[in-house]
Amino acid sequence: MSDAPQVKATSNGISPPSFHLPLPDRPDIITANIQKLTELTPNPRHRFIFKALIKHLHQFINETSLTTDEWMAAIDFLTRTGQKCTPLRQENILLSDVLGVSALVDALNNPVAGGATENSVLGPFFTEDAADVDFGESIASEGKGDYMYVEGRILTTDGQPIPNAVIDTWETDNHGFYDTQYADRSHPDCRGRLRSDDDGKFGYRAVVPIAYPTPGDGPVGELLLLLGRHNMRPNHIHMMIEAPGFHKLVTAFYPDGCDYLRSDCVFGVKKSLVNLKDVVDDEEARKRGFPQGGSFKLLQYDIVLLTEDQSATIRAGVEGRYTITQDHKGNKS
Repeated sequence: MSDAPQVKATSNGISPPSFHLPLPDRPDIITANIQKLTELTPNPRHRFIFKALIKHLHQFINETSLTTDEWMAAIDFLTRTGQKCTPLRQENILLSDVLGVSALVDALNNPVAGGATENSVLGPFFTEDAADVDFGESIASEGKGDYMYVEGRILTTDGQPIPNAVIDTWETDNHGFYDTQYADRSHPDCRGRLRSDDDGKFGYRAVVPIAYPTPGDGPVGELLLLLGRHNMRPNHIHMMIEAPGFHKLVTAFYPDGCDYLRSDCVFGVKKSLVNLKDVVDDEEARKRGFPQGGSFKLLQYDIVLLTEDQSATIRAGVEGRYTITQDHKGNKS
């Protein structure tokens, strides 16, 4: 027998409730008991969220008459989804994306007005390790795709420039892969971080985005096959812009003409599409820093940010149009 001290299992220190709970010998009692226990949740917002979650989850189980085998399949699916995640791959975000949850949360939390730029989903391929890129420099190494130059201004809703805004941008290469999808990734590529200048202007070299499939080698890929849905995203380039006093914008630009614009598997496309311009001018291409010269695509777009106060006012107005039985703090309305 080991001489190591024996450690006893311990509770979390919370006492049994002071009220009576009937034994759960009927399905409806199970739901009633968990809802009554959820009333003990100290934080009002947490209490509100979990009461709503339990209500709709139990309704779903009752409505579908979920079998034990189906329940086990769901547990296995969620387990494998978590196991597929790495520091550079987020299968849980991808699951949220393909079920439309990411797009819905994003739309509800980021309504726009006053000409502000529309948001889009973050996606599972953003990383924090993007290299700093100077004005006019490239986010992509040579040979990663056809040349594209991206330029514009960061502006307020009344047209004033926003200097020193931090711009993160990322995209796939010409094979339809993000750098994080390569097993031998040694450094960030097709992604970068830059800042707007004193006039709010930004500019950088990139590659022409192409349509690409979301990863099909994991549980989410299996799910899309089960649902009879394609796993394609239309061509796009991501941008995330932050500036003090302004609401953070996560967006993406989708050049018009792609076959997958209206059936994007993560529901990220908005009306504000972008038309790329063809620039067939070898001298201009070399002037902009493209080593091989020739022609390039030009993406020009001014990005308009809301202040934090503007964003809060718009969100309050949107929330006021919905009739709910409880407000976001769990208080009766």
